[in-house]
Amino acid sequence: MDNVREMIAGEIALSDSPGSVMRKWRSLFGITQAELSKYIKISTSTISDYESNRRLSPGVGVIRRFVDALFTIDEQKGGNITKSLEKFSQTEKSETPFYTITDFSSPISGTDFSRIIEGKIVVNQGYLDSMQIFGYTEIDSLRVILELQPADYPKLFGTTTDRAFVFKSVSTGRSPMVVIRVAPIKPKLVVLHNINNVDKLAIRLAQVEKIPIITTKLDMKELEERLSKV
Repeated sequence: MDNVREMIAGEIALSDSPGSVMRKWRSLFGITQAELSKYIKISTSTISDYESNRRLSPGVGVIRRFVDALFTIDEQKGGNITKSLEKFSQTEKSETPFYTITDFSSPISGTDFSRIIEGKIVVNQGYLDSMQIFGYTEIDSLRVILELQPADYPKLFGTTTDRAFVFKSVSTGRSPMVVIRVAPIKPKLVVLHNINNVDKLAIRLAQVEKIPIITTKLDMKELEERLSKV
């Protein structure tokens, strides 16, 4: 896991908004500010100041303790996040893109989009009828977390933000919604593929951002084929 630890530390140190990166990873690991404060012996107000970018960038020592805390606290809780990251780090990275952008010939409503993919609406159903979807971006959830540079995030939108993000390789839905929460621009709709239960934090973040979440068990090839006819 050393490569993943180094990647997280490097992302924080090199970011123009290190506090936002810290907040992203803390949220992805499901760790509270209080838990983090207890482990790294920094007050919760200081952590809040870092995450809000009110305090100067953390030094190397703070970053190292922060990263150690993520993995140690996660291990104490059963290590689910660590296991997911470890599985990814042991898999040879593909040279193929981890996202694919598709635009429609004409826009459709969020309700029609959900119907086409046999979606189950998890939250914010009331927004679907009024939104227009001009296309979708198919995204490998874990790879976008670990590989996508912040400056490249706008590329996921292609020519318009009026689109759906369809996340594959999803475990709980938390990671995609945390990324969307801290990002400067948002999709209109989020689809979580082949998932049974959506994380409660993901649902709360969707409510805050007013973004509907839809789940679907439709085979990805079938999903792509149906949407290609729009």
